[in-house]
Amino acid sequence: MNRTVYALRREIVEVGRRVYNRGYVAANDGNISARLDRGRVLITPSGVSKGFMKPEDLIVVDLTGKVIEGRKKPSSELLMHLRIYQERPDVNGVVHAHPPYATGFAVAGIPLTQCVLPEVIVSLGGIPLAEYGTPGTEELFKPVLKYIKDYDAFLLANHGALSIGPSVMAAYFKMETLEHFAQIATVAIQLGGLKTLGEAEVKELIGLRRNFGIKTQVSCETCARNDTQECVAATVPAGGPAAGIDRQALVEAVTAAVVRQLNGA
Repeated sequence: MNRTVYALRREIVEVGRRVYNRGYVAANDGNISARLDRGRVLITPSGVSKGFMKPEDLIVVDLTGKVIEGRKKPSSELLMHLRIYQERPDVNGVVHAHPPYATGFAVAGIPLTQCVLPEVIVSLGGIPLAEYGTPGTEELFKPVLKYIKDYDAFLLANHGALSIGPSVMAAYFKMETLEHFAQIATVAIQLGGLKTLGEAEVKELIGLRRNFGIKTQVSCETCARNDTQECVAATVPAGGPAAGIDRQALVEAVTAAVVRQLNGA
């Protein structure tokens, strides 16, 4: 990282303001970090609203979690951030938040891995659902390990969402893309279901990644076309039955989860 520490402090504060103003977090929820160099990480403090942080509120820690600089206590999710930087040397920014629509899918147990939107296919491929882990402990991050090498955005079951990138702002923009996809998917489900793109269309979109310098190799899920030549993605909760889904119950479950997040529950 060649940027100054103060510039990164300001960038994290700006991202915190954006996630708060967009309703991606409530109260003191969420955490954001940036890699300073090979041995240090800058992270948001615990117990401070992300919408009202100041550059001097942020804490510098080493890769063991020891505080090097800062008066406040680092985020309770510090271990998750440190592990990400250890597993992904290419990552320099991490954003964890609770965007309502994405968290609704996480609570309903539904991954966002369908090949639906070209922008999502090109930039992220899909967004897997990591199993639940207790917040503030190593258990939160362990389920993410099987996805961390390949994906840049994740749903955390019954918790929220996580995005990573080459910078803090890049990680934030992936969170925006994730939440936008979840919101569109919610509307599509209410209107009858998600219609995925076909394999040929997806292959062409993945080929465009080179033009944008996107290195991710993961794809997304298509489905077999039926007699009407429509391809409707199944929106089945992880571990749930592949057929016989109650669509109305699914819509109600996602909507209820979104409302709970909007109300700060």
